[in-house]
Amino acid sequence: MAQLVKLQDYVSRYQKDLKRYPTQFVRLKKIQWARMKEDWESGEKITNWEHEDEIEVEEKPHKSFLKRLMPFTRKKKLAPWEEEDTDSDYKEDFFNQINEEFEDQDSDEEILQEESNTFTFQPTILYEPQTIEELKRMYIDQLFQFQLKWASSTLSEKSYVSPKYYRDSLLRAFTQRLPDSYLLFYYPIFQVKKAPVEMGIIILTPTDCICIQVLEEEVQAVFVGDGSRFWKKKVGKIDKKVLSPLIGLNRMESIVKQIFKQNEIDLPVRKVVLSRNGYIDYPGSSYDVEFIDKRKYSDWFAHLKKNPSPMKHMQFKAAQFLLNSVQTTSYHRLDQNDNNNIPSEKMQSLEEELT
Repeated sequence: MAQLVKLQDYVSRYQKDLKRYPTQFVRLKKIQWARMKEDWESGEKITNWEHEDEIEVEEKPHKSFLKRLMPFTRKKKLAPWEEEDTDSDYKEDFFNQINEEFEDQDSDEEILQEESNTFTFQPTILYEPQTIEELKRMYIDQLFQFQLKWASSTLSEKSYVSPKYYRDSLLRAFTQRLPDSYLLFYYPIFQVKKAPVEMGIIILTPTDCICIQVLEEEVQAVFVGDGSRFWKKKVGKIDKKVLSPLIGLNRMESIVKQIFKQNEIDLPVRKVVLSRNGYIDYPGSSYDVEFIDKRKYSDWFAHLKKNPSPMKHMQFKAAQFLLNSVQTTSYHRLDQNDNNNIPSEKMQSLEEELT
C-alpha cells in the first residue's frame, strides 16, 4: 500500500516524524495481517474488538496485546506473497514490497514494547470469509480506513476528514495497490509566498517524483486539447470549454522543482494528465507530459506498480521538504466535545457535503 503522507491540508503523523512512521506502517501491516490470518485459520470468532484510544490504553481482560503479538515476532511465518494461492491483484498489489530491515535492528522485546504503545489498528473479522482472498479484501479495506486516520490526526491534533475521501476510488487504488515504498501526497495545499496553492496528486517513488493532474468528469467524455488556456470537452453532441489541466500541472511542477532546487534534491519530476473514465485527444506536441486516458490506464498503472526499489534517502529528503512547505488546518484534542473545536469553515464545508 502506498503510504498516504499528506491529504489536503489535514494534519499528518508523517509531518511529525517522517523517519519513524514509514517503517512503523510496514511493520504494522505485516504483524496485524499475520494475526488476523491466524485467527481466521484457527476459526476464532472476533466480532467485537474495540479500537484502543491512543491517549488512554486500558487493560483488557482477555489475552493481552503483547501475548497476541508474541507468536508473530518470535516465529517466522510465511508472508502472503510466499504462499501458494490463486492469482490475485490483492496478493500481487497489496502484499508487495514488505521491507524487512527493521527485523535486524531491534530485539523482539524492544519491538513488542513499541508496538504495544503505538499500534492502535486492530482489524476485525466482520463476517466469515470463505477464501483467503475475501479475508485480504476485508483487511485492506480496514487498513485504508486506518490510513485516513494517520493522515488526519496525531496524538495532540486532529483534522476533520471530508466524507468524499472514504468513497474516493482513485485514492483507494493508489493506497491499496501501489508498493509500500511509495509516498503519496493527495491534493495537498502548499504555502507559496504566504499564499495557499491547491495542488494535484504527487507520488514520490524511490526513483522519481510524479505530478498528476486528474481530468475526470462525465463517463466517456472526450477532451480535445492543445497549448491554449481552454480545452474542448465533448459529451455526445454537446461541446463545452474546460480549463486546460496543463495550467495546474505546470504550476505544480514549477513549485516542486523550486523546492527541490533550493534543498539540493536530485529527483526527476514527471508530469501526467490522468483520465480513467474518458479519452484525451492532444494533437499537438508535448514531449514532457504523459496523457493517460481510459485506453492507457491499465497498462500505465501496471507499470507504475512495478518498482522493486526500497525507500531511498533522496526520496525521504524530498518528502520532508515538501511537508515543510504544506499548509495544515487542525484543532487540538483537548476534550471529548470535538465539535466545539472544529473551525467554522470546516463545519460549514462538512454540513454542505452531508446535505
